[in-house]
Amino acid sequence: MTESSLSHITAVEEDCGRTDTSLARAFAVLGKRWTGLVLGSLRSGPAGFREISRAIDGVSDSVLSDRLSYLCEVGLVSRHVDEGPPIAVAYELTPSGQALVPALIEISRWAEKHLPGADSPC
Repeated sequence: MTESSLSHITAVEEDCGRTDTSLARAFAVLGKRWTGLVLGSLRSGPAGFREISRAIDGVSDSVLSDRLSYLCEVGLVSRHVDEGPPIAVAYELTPSGQALVPALIEISRWAEKHLPGADSPC
């Protein structure tokens, strides 16, 4: 890191407080169990509730419903209802959610390289 970028970071810290507050805000959203997997399951496009549920082994319907509602509330996922018949509900990443995809991919790569169990077949 260059001296000018270090001084910029220091100036931001002085003006805005600690730089880890943004990270804390991010993990307040992303740190909930299943949230990253829900976001990851939507990275290839819109999906219905059952499709998401099948993609995430072990998540209960009530928890998945809670996570999807929360992600809609914070603006990372949008919910679309097709009145049908039959009525169909699809979830997809918003532009803010799509902006997270590269970070999720990098976290996945980091986990494969640095966390135990990387040679697991799943």
